[in-house]
Amino acid sequence: MHRLLHLKGAWPYLIAIFLNAFVDLGHKIVIQNTIFKSYDGETQVVLTALVNGLILLPFILLFSPAGHVADSYPKVRVLRISAWAAVAVSLGITAAYYQGWFWLAFAMTLLLAIQSAFYSPAKYGLVKGLFGKPRLAEANGLIQAVTIGAILAGTVAFTALFETWITPDDQTPAQLLRQIAPLGWLLVLNSAIQVVTLYRLPLDASSQSESPLTWQRYIKGAALKDNLRIIARQPVIRLSIIGLATFWSVGQVLLAAFPAYAKDALSIDNTLVLQSILAASGIGIALGSLLASKLSHNRIETGLIPVGAVGVAVGLWCLPLLTTPVSQALNFVFIGVMGGLFIVPLNALIQFHAADNELGTVLAANNWIQNISMMGFLVLTALFALAGVNSHYLLLLIATVAMVGGGYTIVKLPQSLVRFLLSFLLTRRYRVDVHGLQNLPAQGGVLLLGNHVSWVDWAMVQIASPRPVRFVMLKTVYQRWYLRWFFKALGCIPIERGSGAEKALADVAEQLNAGEVVCLFPEGAISRTGQLGEFRRGYERACEMANPDVKIVPFYLRGLWGSQFSRSSSKLKELRNASLHRSVVVAFGKPLPKDTPADVLKRRIFEQATRSWQRAMDELPTLPNAWIQSVKRRPSGLALADTLGRPLNASQALTASLLMAKRIRRLNPGQNVGLLLPTSSAGVIANMATLLAGKTVVNLNYTADHAALSSALSQADITTVFTSQRFVKKLEQRGLNVSQLLSEKQVVFLEDLQTTIGHAERLSTWLAVRILPTWLLQRCFCRSHDTNATAAILFSSGSEGEPKGVMLSHRNLMANIKQTSDVLNTQSDDVVMGSLPLFHAFGLTVTQLLPLIEGLPLVCHTDPTDAPGIAGAIAKHKATIMFGTSSFLRLFVRSSKVHPLMLKSLRVVVAGAEKLDENVRTSFALKFHKPVYEGYGATEIAPVASVNLPDAMDVHYQQVQRGSKVGTVGMPLPGTSFKIVDPESEEELPTGEAGMILISGPQVMKGYLNDAKRTAKALHVIDGHRWYITGDKGFIDEDGFLTLIDRYARFAKIGGEMISLSAVEGAVKAALEDTDTALMAVSLPDSRKGERIVMLSETALDAKTVKAAMLANGTLSMMIPSHWFTVETIPHLGSGKADFAGAKRLAQELIEEELKH
Repeated sequence: MHRLLHLKGAWPYLIAIFLNAFVDLGHKIVIQNTIFKSYDGETQVVLTALVNGLILLPFILLFSPAGHVADSYPKVRVLRISAWAAVAVSLGITAAYYQGWFWLAFAMTLLLAIQSAFYSPAKYGLVKGLFGKPRLAEANGLIQAVTIGAILAGTVAFTALFETWITPDDQTPAQLLRQIAPLGWLLVLNSAIQVVTLYRLPLDASSQSESPLTWQRYIKGAALKDNLRIIARQPVIRLSIIGLATFWSVGQVLLAAFPAYAKDALSIDNTLVLQSILAASGIGIALGSLLASKLSHNRIETGLIPVGAVGVAVGLWCLPLLTTPVSQALNFVFIGVMGGLFIVPLNALIQFHAADNELGTVLAANNWIQNISMMGFLVLTALFALAGVNSHYLLLLIATVAMVGGGYTIVKLPQSLVRFLLSFLLTRRYRVDVHGLQNLPAQGGVLLLGNHVSWVDWAMVQIASPRPVRFVMLKTVYQRWYLRWFFKALGCIPIERGSGAEKALADVAEQLNAGEVVCLFPEGAISRTGQLGEFRRGYERACEMANPDVKIVPFYLRGLWGSQFSRSSSKLKELRNASLHRSVVVAFGKPLPKDTPADVLKRRIFEQATRSWQRAMDELPTLPNAWIQSVKRRPSGLALADTLGRPLNASQALTASLLMAKRIRRLNPGQNVGLLLPTSSAGVIANMATLLAGKTVVNLNYTADHAALSSALSQADITTVFTSQRFVKKLEQRGLNVSQLLSEKQVVFLEDLQTTIGHAERLSTWLAVRILPTWLLQRCFCRSHDTNATAAILFSSGSEGEPKGVMLSHRNLMANIKQTSDVLNTQSDDVVMGSLPLFHAFGLTVTQLLPLIEGLPLVCHTDPTDAPGIAGAIAKHKATIMFGTSSFLRLFVRSSKVHPLMLKSLRVVVAGAEKLDENVRTSFALKFHKPVYEGYGATEIAPVASVNLPDAMDVHYQQVQRGSKVGTVGMPLPGTSFKIVDPESEEELPTGEAGMILISGPQVMKGYLNDAKRTAKALHVIDGHRWYITGDKGFIDEDGFLTLIDRYARFAKIGGEMISLSAVEGAVKAALEDTDTALMAVSLPDSRKGERIVMLSETALDAKTVKAAMLANGTLSMMIPSHWFTVETIPHLGSGKADFAGAKRLAQELIEEELKH
């Protein structure tokens, strides 16, 4: 609710409506108390009813003008003019008080009510524009509470002052008014403040009413008929207004009849006591309104309507049974609370369903019908009083009316009641956050289509939607005898598989044509991978039979994969259910035409996935806080193991990191910490210690050349580098002059740090880790609490030029960890093999942070090229998950020391960072009987964007959910979306057409370090999403799988034609007998054709023979390289990716050398 108060104009608006209600109620209290003191019996009841009637009359007679004014002029301007009118009227009332003119003051109640009649529709008509459609229920609850607060304040203030200033002697109305005359200035003061406040409210835009109002149309009632016709055609609005009218009418009778009942039956003659009892109902309404607002977070909780209606009826039946003022007051509070629960969703429904250009008229009609009803009830009350009917029976009569109304709401809103009960049960565990509610049309047929990840998806959609939703479900489930009555009450539509589905689809179309909301899950089954499955085309058939105005609204459910109701692994359920409450986001997308094909629909659902994940990521902790939570869940479980030292359990690893974090804070005053360490337990501990210290991790790429490393140190402003003496010696043996590189930096060796840690400090830290609760451990030892702070700076691979410093926040990395873990569907026996370097984005996020934070054992190996060593570690620790590059996986295939049994425990092998060579894929599968699943990503996206997954089968229905397609890099991760656009115009391209790949998701980087220009070029905001421009060319197929073609930078422009260098490499390999030949095509400038293709190969090739074979295979002549060179090794980066920039330099040198000779 605090978010509402931070919206522009919220405070002036709320203050203004408070003051308006305070003034209106203040004068009414003065008149009612004067009547109470001066008259008895039936005269008192009649005059009380009459003053209430004067308040209601303008709302009845001025319904059409008030609605027309609110629809035709800026609503803020209407409020200002009405407030000025209140100042004038309150001055007149004050004069009447001083003169003792009771009947004039009595009559001026009518003028104050005329002002309110114009004020009210403008006031409520402003709600949707000021607070937004998704927060209508919350805003109405707050407004109702503020209004009731004003009524209570007015009641207490004016009654207390009234009782204080009058004398106890019997007096006439004129004498009473003269005694309390100063109260008039209180009315004037508040009216004046209201005027000032409204000028702080921003002026809204005016709309044009579709029904112009003339005096003739008003007198003849034509305007009235037209306005009533507007609400008559909207069942939801009509029924909501009837419900509100009934509630307030019952309230009017209660206010008129209870004073006489209190005087006769309870012997109450003090107006302060009486008004306090009546004010208790106001307290209750305020509390009920706030409760309804809280229960309606970002949605309209219509299930509160029947609950509130029945509660009001029960409270009214109890009234005649209670005999003390205190018990009556408590009962009035109860009635008020139930009333608040009843009226808040009804008001929100009216505002939600009314068109913007008819909102003022609808709200005025609401006032008109309510006041007609209240006037009718008051007339009946007066007639009953004149006929001598005891007030006791009047109370029983309205209790009966309320009981009938409560029963009617249950019959009319069974879905809402069931929804509320479901919401009450589910929200004890799940917090439902609704996004994009404004995209759900308020009227007309709507087909909701979205992902299906759990057994309770339907309940979450129904909880999120303010409109009743009919769900399409399998007939076999629908016909179960113990559930059928329930599904029937909800209006579910049973469907059969196969040819029997036609009738159900016709029923769907019929309901859509009738203006209903129908929800269908196009996957046809609950996901077994957490990803979107193949979309079935049944919905398209239903849409063909539906009217043209029917809309499709895509939605995405985030937060239920990993719940007890999903088909995820038990390990993932354990991880995702660790907290007391679970956040579920329901995101509705913009309405789509009914003929939207499945491929486009799927892309739109992926975009909603991105929105929902963006919202959900706001609740995630920082990386070190998340690790502390993970350690406390399994302190004795294996966390780290490598070939250099002893294994560490989770608490030991955290203890070591905390001890090191303390020293990093002392030795590194700057924010960025340089780490020059291999993939080992020590390297992992140093990374986590840096994060615990509240610093930013900068893992230095020790395979880069001196210039690239110096650039990284300079760009990141690193003053201190933590490394290992043993590792530095190895690097110097490989030719990297570490001493020269770090000559101007403070170098700290981990071996030296270890000697500074005493046994007592080690023991006390370990005890703190084991004993202290999670929150206290985080507070005492973690210095990183801002999820948007930069957690790591990763320098890009530099495969196409100078490395760029990519800034990744805690939020980016946590999001990618959760996304990847979800699709891996982590198992209880999973062990992650970590061999990729820590300076590599995959190595940092997927093979270091993911296992630590998800509580999976991590096995480290320092050298990613040591295939036998890695295989031995896999065999020893029974690793189940391995990530690598195509180049590194090739080493496993080639090595005779790696036996297939060594990799037996692996269940998932993923290749990323570079395109997976087809020969590597097939050879690895043949040797190890393990498929390689190709993924795709970039440093800028932390790094995983998509991945192929193992297929999953539903044994019961014999249905396979496809998780992979050979030749593709898979579907986007949950929360990630792809867009294929024209690289020049950025217009989205159709399915199957190749273009520039754009990626959006919560893992998209903050930006490039100290390079705003490059950041602006790489990150574009389109339709509210931040998209990363990858520079890659590819296309998406109809099932949502992405196929990479090449980088745009890896195209040669020859004679105006764009030639893919990857395609050239493929054509050369196809022409060779040995497809395992290592080669690379690069492009160099050419004065005649623009560019030329140069082929580098590690194997000597006969150019003439290869050219002839290529032409025989149908290869275009322009794809044949102009130069062929044999090199010792194809340049590669330390990450395993091809070094295109290095290869280009090498090719240029070879060309120049050739020209010299």
